[in-house]
Amino acid sequence: MSVTQKDILALQPEIEELARSYGLDFFPVIFELVDYDTMNQLAAYGGFPIRYPHWRFGMEYDQLSKGYRYGLQKIYEMVINTNPCYAYLMDVNALVDQKLVMAHVYAHCDFFKNNFYFSHTNRKMIDEMANHAIRVRRYIDRFGLETVENFIDVCLSLENLIDYHSPYIKRKGDNREVSDNGAPKPRIKKLKSKKYMEKFINPPEFIEAQKKKLEEEKPEHLSYPAQPERDVLLFLLEHAPLENWQRDVLGIIREEAYYFAPQGMTKIMNEGWATYWHATMMTRNLLHPKEVVDYAEHHSGTVANHPGRLNPYRIGYLLFQDIEDRWNKGKFGKEWEECDDWREKKNWDKQLGLGRQKIFEVRKLYNDVTFIDTFLTEEFAREHKLFSFAYNKENKRYEIESREFHLIKQRLLQSLTNMGQPIIEVVEANYKNRGELFLKHKFEGVELHVQYARDTMRNLFHLWKRPVNIQTIVNEKPVILSFNGQDYHEVEIEEA
Repeated sequence: MSVTQKDILALQPEIEELARSYGLDFFPVIFELVDYDTMNQLAAYGGFPIRYPHWRFGMEYDQLSKGYRYGLQKIYEMVINTNPCYAYLMDVNALVDQKLVMAHVYAHCDFFKNNFYFSHTNRKMIDEMANHAIRVRRYIDRFGLETVENFIDVCLSLENLIDYHSPYIKRKGDNREVSDNGAPKPRIKKLKSKKYMEKFINPPEFIEAQKKKLEEEKPEHLSYPAQPERDVLLFLLEHAPLENWQRDVLGIIREEAYYFAPQGMTKIMNEGWATYWHATMMTRNLLHPKEVVDYAEHHSGTVANHPGRLNPYRIGYLLFQDIEDRWNKGKFGKEWEECDDWREKKNWDKQLGLGRQKIFEVRKLYNDVTFIDTFLTEEFAREHKLFSFAYNKENKRYEIESREFHLIKQRLLQSLTNMGQPIIEVVEANYKNRGELFLKHKFEGVELHVQYARDTMRNLFHLWKRPVNIQTIVNEKPVILSFNGQDYHEVEIEEA
Protein backbone atom coordinates (compact mmCIF):
# COMPACT_ATOMS: atom_id res chain seq x y z
CA MET A 1 0.00 0.00 0.00
CA SER A 2 1.44 3.36 -1.01
CA VAL A 3 2.12 6.04 1.58
CA THR A 4 0.39 9.42 1.21
CA GLN A 5 1.33 12.92 2.34
CA LYS A 6 -1.37 12.54 5.00
CA ASP A 7 0.47 9.48 6.41
CA ILE A 8 3.70 11.47 6.56
CA LEU A 9 2.03 14.34 8.39
CA ALA A 10 0.56 11.84 10.86
CA LEU A 11 3.97 10.27 11.53
CA GLN A 12 5.91 13.52 11.79
CA PRO A 13 4.86 14.71 15.30
CA GLU A 14 5.79 11.36 16.88
CA ILE A 15 9.20 11.14 15.21
CA GLU A 16 9.96 14.82 15.82
CA GLU A 17 9.13 14.54 19.52
CA LEU A 18 11.21 11.37 19.77
CA ALA A 19 14.20 13.05 18.09
CA ARG A 20 13.99 15.97 20.53
CA SER A 21 13.78 13.58 23.48
CA TYR A 22 17.17 12.17 22.46
CA GLY A 23 18.66 15.67 22.48
CA LEU A 24 18.63 16.38 18.74
CA ASP A 25 18.24 20.08 17.93
CA PHE A 26 17.07 21.06 14.46
CA PHE A 27 15.39 23.72 12.37
CA PRO A 28 11.71 23.12 11.42
CA VAL A 29 11.46 20.29 8.88
CA ILE A 30 9.11 20.26 5.89
CA PHE A 31 8.58 16.84 4.28
CA GLU A 32 7.43 16.46 0.68
CA LEU A 33 6.46 13.21 -1.03
CA VAL A 34 7.66 13.09 -4.64
CA ASP A 35 7.81 10.52 -7.42
CA TYR A 36 11.08 9.12 -8.71
CA ASP A 37 11.23 11.49 -11.69
CA THR A 38 10.87 14.58 -9.49
CA MET A 39 13.42 13.15 -7.04
CA ASN A 40 15.92 12.68 -9.87
CA GLN A 41 15.35 16.26 -11.02
CA LEU A 42 15.95 17.56 -7.49
CA ALA A 43 19.06 15.40 -7.12
CA ALA A 44 20.42 16.70 -10.41
CA TYR A 45 19.95 20.25 -9.09
CA GLY A 46 21.74 19.43 -5.83
CA GLY A 47 18.47 19.31 -3.90
CA PHE A 48 17.19 22.73 -4.99
CA PRO A 49 14.05 23.11 -7.10
CA ILE A 50 15.49 26.05 -9.08
CA ARG A 51 19.03 26.44 -10.44
CA TYR A 52 20.59 28.39 -13.28
CA PRO A 53 20.21 26.65 -16.69
CA HIS A 54 23.16 24.49 -17.70
CA TRP A 55 23.62 21.26 -19.62
CA ARG A 56 25.35 19.43 -16.74
CA PHE A 57 22.10 19.32 -14.75
CA GLY A 58 20.39 17.58 -17.67
CA MET A 59 23.27 15.12 -17.95
CA GLU A 60 23.10 14.28 -14.23
CA TYR A 61 19.32 13.87 -14.44
CA ASP A 62 19.72 11.47 -17.36
CA GLN A 63 22.27 9.38 -15.45
CA LEU A 64 20.10 9.24 -12.33
CA SER A 65 17.00 8.32 -14.33
CA LYS A 66 18.76 5.47 -16.13
CA GLY A 67 20.26 4.23 -12.86
CA TYR A 68 16.78 4.07 -11.31
CA ARG A 69 15.12 2.44 -14.35
CA TYR A 70 17.81 -0.24 -14.59
CA GLY A 71 17.74 -0.91 -10.86
CA LEU A 72 21.30 0.29 -10.29
CA GLN A 73 20.47 2.97 -7.71
CA LYS A 74 17.61 4.40 -5.71
CA ILE A 75 17.39 7.65 -3.77
CA TYR A 76 15.40 7.19 -0.56
CA GLU A 77 15.52 10.79 0.63
CA MET A 78 17.09 14.16 0.08
CA VAL A 79 17.45 16.89 2.67
CA ILE A 80 18.98 20.33 2.20
CA ASN A 81 20.76 22.63 4.63
CA THR A 82 18.27 25.50 4.97
CA ASN A 83 16.02 27.01 7.61
CA PRO A 84 13.46 25.49 7.48
CA CYS A 85 14.98 22.20 6.27
CA TYR A 86 13.27 20.75 3.22
CA ALA A 87 13.26 16.96 2.97
CA TYR A 88 12.02 15.01 -0.05
CA LEU A 89 10.79 11.43 0.34
CA MET A 90 10.08 8.86 -2.38
CA ASP A 91 6.36 8.16 -2.59
CA VAL A 92 6.84 4.48 -3.47
CA ASN A 93 8.68 3.61 -0.25
CA ALA A 94 6.91 1.40 2.30
CA LEU A 95 5.84 2.82 5.66
CA VAL A 96 8.78 1.25 7.52
CA ASP A 97 11.18 2.87 5.06
CA GLN A 98 9.48 6.24 5.50
CA LYS A 99 9.87 6.03 9.28
CA LEU A 100 13.52 5.14 8.96
CA VAL A 101 14.15 7.93 6.47
CA MET A 102 12.34 10.54 8.56
CA ALA A 103 14.42 9.65 11.61
CA HIS A 104 17.49 9.82 9.38
CA VAL A 105 16.44 13.29 8.15
CA TYR A 106 16.02 14.73 11.65
CA ALA A 107 19.57 13.70 12.49
CA HIS A 108 20.84 15.35 9.29
CA CYS A 109 19.00 18.54 10.21
CA ASP A 110 20.54 18.44 13.68
CA PHE A 111 23.97 18.07 12.10
CA PHE A 112 23.38 20.98 9.70
CA LYS A 113 22.28 23.27 12.52
CA ASN A 114 24.98 22.38 15.06
CA ASN A 115 28.15 21.29 13.27
CA PHE A 116 30.73 24.09 13.24
CA TYR A 117 31.53 23.66 9.54
CA PHE A 118 27.96 24.58 8.55
CA SER A 119 27.87 27.65 10.80
CA HIS A 120 28.80 30.07 7.99
CA THR A 121 26.42 28.68 5.36
CA ASN A 122 23.47 30.64 4.00
CA ARG A 123 20.31 29.18 5.57
CA LYS A 124 18.17 30.95 2.94
CA MET A 125 20.00 29.34 0.04
CA ILE A 126 16.78 28.41 -1.78
CA ASP A 127 16.09 32.11 -2.31
CA GLU A 128 19.72 32.74 -3.25
CA MET A 129 19.71 29.91 -5.81
CA ALA A 130 16.57 31.35 -7.38
CA ASN A 131 18.26 34.75 -7.52
CA HIS A 132 21.29 33.20 -9.23
CA ALA A 133 19.01 31.55 -11.80
CA ILE A 134 17.32 34.86 -12.63
CA ARG A 135 20.64 36.65 -13.10
CA VAL A 136 22.07 33.93 -15.35
CA ARG A 137 18.90 33.85 -17.48
CA ARG A 138 19.16 37.60 -17.97
CA TYR A 139 22.74 37.20 -19.21
CA ILE A 140 21.58 34.43 -21.58
CA ASP A 141 18.90 36.72 -22.99
CA ARG A 142 21.48 39.46 -23.44
CA PHE A 143 24.60 37.61 -24.63
CA GLY A 144 23.24 34.30 -25.95
CA LEU A 145 22.97 30.78 -24.52
CA GLU A 146 26.19 29.44 -26.05
CA THR A 147 28.34 32.34 -24.83
CA VAL A 148 27.08 32.18 -21.26
CA GLU A 149 27.02 28.39 -21.07
CA ASN A 150 30.59 28.11 -22.37
CA PHE A 151 31.74 30.59 -19.74
CA ILE A 152 29.92 28.62 -17.02
CA ASP A 153 31.74 25.49 -18.28
CA VAL A 154 35.05 27.24 -17.66
CA CYS A 155 34.03 28.41 -14.19
CA LEU A 156 32.69 24.99 -13.14
CA SER A 157 35.95 23.32 -14.13
CA LEU A 158 37.70 25.58 -11.60
CA GLU A 159 35.13 25.48 -8.78
CA ASN A 160 37.38 23.31 -6.58
CA LEU A 161 40.10 26.00 -6.56
CA ILE A 162 38.80 27.60 -3.38
CA ASP A 163 40.12 27.76 0.17
CA TYR A 164 37.86 25.30 1.96
CA HIS A 165 38.95 26.52 5.40
CA SER A 166 38.83 30.27 4.79
CA PRO A 167 35.35 30.71 6.37
CA TYR A 168 36.69 29.34 9.66
CA ILE A 169 40.19 30.78 10.01
CA LYS A 170 41.88 34.10 9.39
CA ARG A 171 44.77 33.85 6.99
CA LYS A 172 47.90 35.80 7.86
CA GLY A 173 47.73 39.36 6.57
CA ASP A 174 43.98 39.35 5.89
CA ASN A 175 43.51 42.77 7.55
CA ARG A 176 46.51 44.51 6.08
CA GLU A 177 46.06 47.35 3.61
CA VAL A 178 47.38 46.60 0.15
CA SER A 179 48.80 48.84 -2.50
CA ASP A 180 47.80 48.85 -6.17
CA ASN A 181 50.03 45.89 -6.96
CA GLY A 182 48.54 43.73 -4.20
CA ALA A 183 51.50 44.02 -1.82
CA PRO A 184 50.91 45.03 1.82
CA LYS A 185 51.34 48.71 2.51
CA PRO A 186 54.10 49.40 5.05
CA ARG A 187 52.74 50.63 8.35
CA ILE A 188 53.89 53.82 10.03
CA LYS A 189 54.64 53.32 13.71
CA LYS A 190 52.48 55.58 15.85
CA LEU A 191 52.14 55.88 19.61
CA LYS A 192 48.70 55.37 21.12
CA SER A 193 47.00 58.60 22.07
CA LYS A 194 43.70 60.29 22.65
CA LYS A 195 42.28 62.03 19.60
CA TYR A 196 42.78 65.52 21.04
CA MET A 197 46.45 64.71 21.83
CA GLU A 198 47.26 63.12 18.47
CA LYS A 199 49.17 66.08 16.96
CA PHE A 200 51.30 66.37 20.11
CA ILE A 201 52.04 62.65 20.62
CA ASN A 202 52.53 61.95 16.88
CA PRO A 203 53.57 65.31 15.33
CA PRO A 204 52.76 65.65 11.58
CA GLU A 205 56.40 66.35 10.71
CA PHE A 206 57.41 63.07 12.43
CA ILE A 207 54.78 61.10 10.47
CA GLU A 208 55.93 62.67 7.19
CA ALA A 209 59.55 61.80 7.98
CA GLN A 210 58.56 58.16 8.57
CA LYS A 211 56.60 58.05 5.29
CA LYS A 212 59.62 59.36 3.42
CA LYS A 213 61.89 56.82 5.07
CA LEU A 214 59.57 53.94 4.17
CA GLU A 215 59.40 55.10 0.55
CA GLU A 216 63.18 55.15 0.34
CA GLU A 217 63.48 51.67 1.86
CA LYS A 218 60.76 50.18 -0.37
CA PRO A 219 62.15 47.23 -2.38
CA GLU A 220 62.21 47.54 -6.15
CA HIS A 221 60.18 44.38 -6.71
CA LEU A 222 57.19 43.43 -4.58
CA SER A 223 55.48 40.07 -4.89
CA TYR A 224 51.97 40.15 -6.28
CA PRO A 225 50.06 38.78 -4.43
CA ALA A 226 52.01 39.56 -1.26
CA GLN A 227 51.39 36.02 0.02
CA PRO A 228 50.31 32.82 -1.76
CA GLU A 229 46.56 32.96 -2.38
CA ARG A 230 44.77 29.66 -1.88
CA ASP A 231 41.36 30.94 -2.98
CA VAL A 232 42.18 31.05 -6.68
CA LEU A 233 38.61 31.97 -7.64
CA LEU A 234 38.67 34.99 -5.33
CA PHE A 235 41.97 36.12 -6.81
CA LEU A 236 40.52 35.85 -10.32
CA LEU A 237 37.38 37.70 -9.26
CA GLU A 238 39.46 40.59 -7.97
CA HIS A 239 42.20 40.74 -10.59
CA ALA A 240 41.30 38.91 -13.83
CA PRO A 241 40.30 41.10 -16.81
CA LEU A 242 36.65 40.00 -16.87
CA GLU A 243 33.53 41.72 -18.12
CA ASN A 244 30.98 42.63 -15.45
CA TRP A 245 28.61 39.78 -16.31
CA GLN A 246 31.49 37.29 -16.32
CA ARG A 247 32.63 38.48 -12.91
CA ASP A 248 29.08 38.05 -11.60
CA VAL A 249 28.79 34.51 -12.98
CA LEU A 250 32.17 33.53 -11.53
CA GLY A 251 31.01 34.95 -8.20
CA ILE A 252 27.86 32.81 -8.39
CA ILE A 253 29.88 29.64 -9.02
CA ARG A 254 32.23 30.49 -6.14
CA GLU A 255 29.38 31.24 -3.73
CA GLU A 256 27.69 27.94 -4.50
CA ALA A 257 30.98 26.06 -4.21
CA TYR A 258 31.45 27.42 -0.68
CA TYR A 259 27.84 26.54 0.21
CA PHE A 260 28.29 22.90 -0.80
CA ALA A 261 31.86 22.59 0.60
CA PRO A 262 30.88 21.65 4.21
CA GLN A 263 28.84 18.73 2.89
CA GLY A 264 31.96 17.33 1.24
CA MET A 265 34.07 18.06 4.33
CA THR A 266 31.69 16.16 6.65
CA LYS A 267 30.24 13.39 4.45
CA ILE A 268 31.37 10.52 6.70
CA MET A 269 30.33 12.24 9.92
CA ASN A 270 27.00 13.50 8.60
CA GLU A 271 25.88 10.16 7.17
CA GLY A 272 27.27 8.28 10.16
CA TRP A 273 25.39 10.56 12.57
CA ALA A 274 22.11 10.16 10.66
CA THR A 275 22.54 6.38 10.44
CA TYR A 276 23.36 6.12 14.16
CA TRP A 277 20.16 7.95 15.08
CA HIS A 278 17.82 6.22 12.66
CA ALA A 279 19.12 2.88 14.01
CA THR A 280 18.64 4.04 17.61
CA MET A 281 15.13 5.40 17.13
CA MET A 282 13.92 2.54 14.94
CA THR A 283 15.19 -0.32 17.13
CA ARG A 284 14.18 1.26 20.44
CA ASN A 285 10.97 3.11 19.62
CA LEU A 286 9.51 3.05 16.12
CA LEU A 287 9.60 -0.53 14.86
CA HIS A 288 6.58 -2.81 14.94
CA PRO A 289 7.42 -6.54 15.15
CA LYS A 290 6.12 -7.16 11.63
CA GLU A 291 8.53 -4.52 10.25
CA VAL A 292 11.75 -5.96 11.69
CA VAL A 293 12.78 -7.98 8.64
CA ASP A 294 12.16 -5.11 6.19
CA TYR A 295 14.04 -2.70 8.45
CA ALA A 296 16.98 -5.09 8.87
CA GLU A 297 17.26 -5.51 5.10
CA HIS A 298 17.24 -1.75 4.47
CA HIS A 299 19.63 -0.90 7.31
CA SER A 300 22.09 -3.68 6.46
CA GLY A 301 22.16 -2.44 2.87
CA THR A 302 22.93 1.07 4.11
CA VAL A 303 25.92 0.00 6.25
CA ALA A 304 27.15 -2.82 4.01
CA ASN A 305 30.86 -3.12 3.32
CA HIS A 306 31.67 -2.38 -0.34
CA PRO A 307 34.92 -4.08 -1.43
CA GLY A 308 37.43 -1.64 -2.86
CA ARG A 309 35.72 1.57 -1.72
CA LEU A 310 34.71 3.37 1.43
CA ASN A 311 31.08 3.40 2.54
CA PRO A 312 30.68 6.70 4.49
CA TYR A 313 27.47 5.45 6.15
CA ARG A 314 29.26 2.41 7.51
CA ILE A 315 32.51 3.97 8.73
CA GLY A 316 30.73 6.97 10.28
CA TYR A 317 28.08 4.86 12.00
CA LEU A 318 30.59 2.38 13.41
CA LEU A 319 32.92 5.13 14.62
CA PHE A 320 30.13 6.95 16.48
CA GLN A 321 29.18 3.63 18.09
CA ASP A 322 32.83 3.02 19.01
CA ILE A 323 33.26 6.51 20.50
CA GLU A 324 30.13 6.09 22.61
CA ASP A 325 31.29 2.70 23.86
CA ARG A 326 34.83 3.93 24.66
CA TRP A 327 33.66 6.99 26.58
CA ASN A 328 31.04 4.95 28.45
CA LYS A 329 33.75 2.52 29.58
CA GLY A 330 36.56 5.07 30.03
CA LYS A 331 38.72 3.69 27.21
CA PHE A 332 40.61 6.95 26.72
CA GLY A 333 43.18 9.12 28.44
CA LYS A 334 46.66 8.49 29.82
CA GLU A 335 45.83 5.43 31.93
CA TRP A 336 44.21 3.67 28.97
CA GLU A 337 46.99 4.59 26.55
CA GLU A 338 49.74 3.38 28.89
CA CYS A 339 48.10 0.06 29.68
CA ASP A 340 49.90 -2.74 27.80
CA ASP A 341 47.97 -5.71 29.22
CA TRP A 342 45.62 -6.77 26.45
CA ARG A 343 43.43 -8.82 28.82
CA GLU A 344 42.93 -5.81 31.08
CA LYS A 345 42.17 -3.64 28.05
CA LYS A 346 39.66 -6.15 26.72
CA ASN A 347 37.70 -6.11 29.98
CA TRP A 348 38.21 -2.39 30.68
CA ASP A 349 35.06 -0.70 32.01
CA LYS A 350 35.20 2.30 34.33
CA GLN A 351 31.41 2.76 33.91
CA LEU A 352 31.78 6.50 33.25
CA GLY A 353 28.67 6.78 31.09
CA LEU A 354 30.07 9.70 29.06
CA GLY A 355 29.41 8.20 25.64
CA ARG A 356 26.27 10.09 24.64
CA GLN A 357 27.73 13.41 25.80
CA LYS A 358 30.93 12.73 23.83
CA ILE A 359 29.26 11.94 20.51
CA PHE A 360 27.26 15.17 20.69
CA GLU A 361 30.51 17.05 21.30
CA VAL A 362 32.14 15.30 18.34
CA ARG A 363 29.15 16.10 16.11
CA LYS A 364 29.58 19.78 16.92
CA LEU A 365 33.32 20.30 16.55
CA TYR A 366 34.82 17.90 13.99
CA ASN A 367 35.01 17.39 10.24
CA ASP A 368 35.88 14.15 8.45
CA VAL A 369 39.65 14.68 8.56
CA THR A 370 39.82 15.50 12.27
CA PHE A 371 37.17 12.84 13.02
CA ILE A 372 39.18 10.07 11.38
CA ASP A 373 42.53 11.38 12.64
CA THR A 374 41.33 11.56 16.26
CA PHE A 375 39.06 8.54 16.65
CA LEU A 376 40.15 5.90 14.14
CA THR A 377 42.23 3.57 16.33
CA GLU A 378 44.24 0.49 15.50
CA GLU A 379 41.80 -1.63 17.52
CA PHE A 380 38.91 -0.27 15.44
CA ALA A 381 40.72 -0.93 12.14
CA ARG A 382 41.54 -4.47 13.18
CA GLU A 383 38.04 -5.25 14.44
CA HIS A 384 36.35 -4.00 11.27
CA LYS A 385 38.97 -5.33 8.87
CA LEU A 386 39.93 -2.02 7.26
CA PHE A 387 42.43 -2.32 4.41
CA SER A 388 44.38 0.08 2.23
CA PHE A 389 43.62 -0.22 -1.48
CA ALA A 390 45.77 0.79 -4.46
CA TYR A 391 45.31 0.59 -8.22
CA ASN A 392 47.13 -2.27 -9.90
CA LYS A 393 48.08 -1.10 -13.42
CA GLU A 394 48.78 -4.65 -14.59
CA ASN A 395 45.41 -6.07 -13.53
CA LYS A 396 43.66 -2.72 -14.10
CA ARG A 397 41.75 -2.87 -10.82
CA TYR A 398 42.00 -1.82 -7.18
CA GLU A 399 43.53 -4.41 -4.86
CA ILE A 400 44.43 -4.63 -1.18
CA GLU A 401 47.68 -2.70 -0.76
CA SER A 402 48.26 -3.13 2.96
CA ARG A 403 46.78 -4.25 6.26
CA GLU A 404 49.16 -2.03 8.24
CA PHE A 405 47.23 0.44 10.39
CA HIS A 406 49.51 3.45 9.85
CA LEU A 407 49.25 3.08 6.06
CA ILE A 408 45.47 2.52 6.18
CA LYS A 409 44.99 5.71 8.17
CA GLN A 410 47.45 7.65 6.03
CA ARG A 411 45.68 6.67 2.80
CA LEU A 412 42.26 7.49 4.26
CA LEU A 413 43.34 10.90 5.53
CA GLN A 414 45.07 11.60 2.23
CA SER A 415 41.83 10.93 0.34
CA LEU A 416 39.90 13.28 2.66
CA THR A 417 42.34 16.19 2.97
CA ASN A 418 41.10 19.12 0.87
CA MET A 419 38.29 16.70 -0.13
CA GLY A 420 40.81 14.69 -2.13
CA GLN A 421 41.54 17.66 -4.39
CA PRO A 422 45.07 18.99 -5.04
CA ILE A 423 46.01 22.14 -3.12
CA ILE A 424 46.82 24.90 -5.60
CA GLU A 425 47.94 28.44 -4.71
CA VAL A 426 48.50 31.61 -6.73
CA VAL A 427 52.11 32.56 -6.03
CA GLU A 428 52.80 35.27 -8.61
CA ALA A 429 50.54 37.20 -10.96
CA ASN A 430 53.37 39.00 -12.76
CA TYR A 431 55.61 36.02 -13.43
CA LYS A 432 58.73 36.91 -15.44
CA ASN A 433 57.48 40.50 -15.25
CA ARG A 434 55.12 39.70 -18.15
CA GLY A 435 51.77 39.51 -16.38
CA GLU A 436 51.78 35.70 -16.46
CA LEU A 437 50.01 33.70 -13.77
CA PHE A 438 52.21 31.40 -11.67
CA LEU A 439 50.64 28.79 -9.41
CA LYS A 440 52.16 26.15 -7.17
CA HIS A 441 50.87 22.68 -6.38
CA LYS A 442 51.48 21.78 -2.73
CA PHE A 443 52.70 18.23 -3.33
CA GLU A 444 51.35 15.78 -0.72
CA GLY A 445 52.57 12.55 -2.30
CA VAL A 446 50.06 12.36 -5.17
CA GLU A 447 50.98 13.79 -8.57
CA LEU A 448 48.56 15.84 -10.66
CA HIS A 449 46.74 14.11 -13.48
CA VAL A 450 48.60 15.77 -16.35
CA GLN A 451 45.62 15.96 -18.72
CA TYR A 452 43.43 17.48 -15.99
CA ALA A 453 46.21 19.95 -15.21
CA ARG A 454 46.38 20.97 -18.87
CA ASP A 455 42.61 21.44 -19.10
CA THR A 456 42.70 23.53 -15.92
CA MET A 457 45.49 25.73 -17.29
CA ARG A 458 43.57 26.23 -20.52
CA ASN A 459 40.52 27.42 -18.59
CA LEU A 460 42.62 29.64 -16.32
CA PHE A 461 44.09 31.20 -19.46
CA HIS A 462 40.53 31.83 -20.66
CA LEU A 463 39.98 34.00 -17.57
CA TRP A 464 43.45 35.51 -17.08
CA LYS A 465 44.08 36.19 -20.79
CA ARG A 466 47.82 35.67 -20.25
CA PRO A 467 50.06 32.54 -20.08
CA VAL A 468 49.54 30.27 -17.08
CA ASN A 469 52.27 28.29 -15.28
CA ILE A 470 52.11 25.77 -12.47
CA GLN A 471 54.94 24.23 -10.47
CA THR A 472 54.36 20.60 -9.56
CA ILE A 473 55.93 17.12 -9.48
CA VAL A 474 55.85 14.86 -12.54
CA ASN A 475 57.50 11.44 -12.45
CA GLU A 476 59.02 12.39 -9.08
CA LYS A 477 60.77 15.44 -10.57
CA PRO A 478 59.91 19.12 -9.96
CA VAL A 479 58.68 20.77 -13.15
CA ILE A 480 56.86 23.85 -14.36
CA LEU A 481 53.92 23.20 -16.67
CA SER A 482 53.01 26.15 -18.91
CA PHE A 483 50.27 27.07 -21.36
CA ASN A 484 50.53 30.17 -23.56
CA GLY A 485 47.13 29.97 -25.20
CA GLN A 486 48.23 27.60 -27.96
CA ASP A 487 50.96 25.23 -26.76
CA TYR A 488 51.83 23.35 -23.57
CA HIS A 489 55.39 23.25 -22.26
CA GLU A 490 57.06 21.30 -19.49
CA VAL A 491 60.39 22.38 -18.01
CA GLU A 492 62.28 20.56 -15.27
CA ILE A 493 63.63 22.76 -12.48
CA GLU A 494 66.41 22.21 -10.02
CA GLU A 495 65.37 21.47 -6.46
CA ALA A 496 66.22 24.20 -3.98
